[in-house]
Amino acid sequence: MPVHLTEHIEENRHIPGIFMLNSKMSIGQNIDELILIYQGSFDHEYQDKIEHLPL
Repeated sequence: MPVHLTEHIEENRHIPGIFMLNSKMSIGQNIDELILIYQGSFDHEYQDKIEHLPL
């Protein structure tokens, strides 16, 4: 996790979650992956996390 985000979270602040798209996948594949994540996730499941696609 980038240093500034680590410091941000350590200050008891939050981020909603960041998904890094995969440049080797088409935009359609990235979108499909995001839709699957959305459909199978709980509220705040990815809060304060950075995830790289595909999961």
